[in-house]
Amino acid sequence: VQLQASGGGLVQAGGSLRLSCATSGGTFSQYHMGWFRQAPGKERELVGVISRFAGSTYYADSVKGRFTISRDNAKNTVFLQMNSLKPEDTAVYYCAASRSYDWTTSAFNYWGQGTQVTVSS
Repeated sequence: VQLQASGGGLVQAGGSLRLSCATSGGTFSQYHMGWFRQAPGKERELVGVISRFAGSTYYADSVKGRFTISRDNAKNTVFLQMNSLKPEDTAVYYCAASRSYDWTTSAFNYWGQGTQVTVSS
């Protein structure tokens, strides 16, 4: 499956952005979808995951209550709505797909190219 993330940009602290990840080449509903981010000099971290039919979600503590993951299985797309953005949210954001219920980073074996999110103070 191929993934294409988009929607990043420059936003002021307190603002919002909505990332999209369009997929192709596979049966979208067979995949749990995750969003990850990597800031300069830091390891890639899991932001959140949504299960195949959106029945379950997981969020990192650092984004809980501010970010929301959703998916549209008819459009083969997953979204990340980011509100109340902070400068520490600045990173390259990646979408990824996994068939495993093990929602650790290593379980995601299909990755998009990343989209830059920059939050200014």
